[in-house]
Amino acid sequence: MKFDVLTLFPEMFDALKTSIIGKAVEKKLIEINLVNIRDFSKDRHKKVDDTPYGGGAGMVMRPDVVYRAFQSVEDKKAKVIYMSPQGNTLNQQMVETLSKESHLIILCGHYEGIDQRVLDKIVDEEISIGDYVLTGGEIPAMVLIDSVSRYIGGVLKQDSIQEESFGMRTS
Repeated sequence: MKFDVLTLFPEMFDALKTSIIGKAVEKKLIEINLVNIRDFSKDRHKKVDDTPYGGGAGMVMRPDVVYRAFQSVEDKKAKVIYMSPQGNTLNQQMVETLSKESHLIILCGHYEGIDQRVLDKIVDEEISIGDYVLTGGEIPAMVLIDSVSRYIGGVLKQDSIQEESFGMRTS
């Protein structure tokens, strides 16, 4: 499984270099490629935010910068996910379905989000990790990577998946 993560803060993902996910990366069972969106700004100050198209409060990530970052990893076979509080809430069924994909491109928003025009063009699905708002999409992206990676062959022992899986619990 390949994860391409488009983010303004790639250093936040250092936590994934440890424990089970870190071992899975070392064994090449999963690949996590971090793409710094700021690297795709043509502005000399690496500016990535602007006022929302059509007005509104706050700032949004500029569509041109986000789109160029996306193009650097674009793969027609990949599923593109935007981590967003407005998305469908992540659950075990979604996790298991996503684990069957070979390539996920995860877009992490910041500020008031990402300009809707680029979302409409590139995103296949918006996913939320709960009914609350965080400062950005990085922590939700890490939750998604961790939960999906458990179902990639060799990351965990099969017994662990069957015995510990939320989907297998009975009340």
